[in-house]
Amino acid sequence: MVNYYQILKVSPKATNAEIKSAYRRLARKIHPDVNTTDTPDASGEFAKIAKAYEVLGNPQQRAAYDRRLLNAQYKNSNDDGSVFSSENAHARRWRQMAYERRYNEIIDRMIADERRETMALQKVIFPTVALFISVFCVGIFKPKFWANSQIIGKVILFSLFLVGLVHLVKRLRTGFERYTYRDENLHDSILKETVVENKKPYTRFTAACFLVVGVGLSLTVGLLVGNLLQSHLTPSMPTIIAESLKPEFVFYPPIVVLFVDIMHSFASKFDY
Repeated sequence: MVNYYQILKVSPKATNAEIKSAYRRLARKIHPDVNTTDTPDASGEFAKIAKAYEVLGNPQQRAAYDRRLLNAQYKNSNDDGSVFSSENAHARRWRQMAYERRYNEIIDRMIADERRETMALQKVIFPTVALFISVFCVGIFKPKFWANSQIIGKVILFSLFLVGLVHLVKRLRTGFERYTYRDENLHDSILKETVVENKKPYTRFTAACFLVVGVGLSLTVGLLVGNLLQSHLTPSMPTIIAESLKPEFVFYPPIVVLFVDIMHSFASKFDY
């Protein structure tokens, strides 16, 4: 059975980051476009490391591969003629314990990888949904906290806005890097010392359009709903709700996203 760990020259306990780094290093070294003499069969070698990374770079495929590799190693240990492959009860028990320990390590790593992936996905989904909902609510209620605040209140609002804006940009950038890809050639990306994630589901253009359209649609629908409810909302809370949308509306969505993300991070500590 082909050992992909040996192909990438990493340990079976290597992290995803270590596997990615090893692939990047070998890809640049063996890539046919930059190796015409050092490696006679550069194309074949590159195909091997690409296949190895395709399997080991995916948590589910890696877990399945590890189980197959473990079964093959366990089977071979019964036929290698060593003292551990004997039919002695102690040897059989030792082999079974080693197999179970390694199998548990595979399952534990797979669960940990799935948890990390879930958390990473939530850190993108929660801010995005919070952004859309907050823009929608701003469109409905048209708050005027800034206009009604004293100097200290405006300082606090503006400070929260800056922190929330930086936080939102950071979250969105992380999501773009993790779940989107540039529409560029594989060979070019390798030579630029980047790793192409073929499993990434969206292009960056698609994700950017989704954000822009989502924010625009949320604001439009919010304004429509707000106009329908204006006769009921404005008279009941005239000091909080404005009759028309003011420029200060840009302050509120990043602040809402910040607080939603803080609460999500706090709740996640109890879940995991």
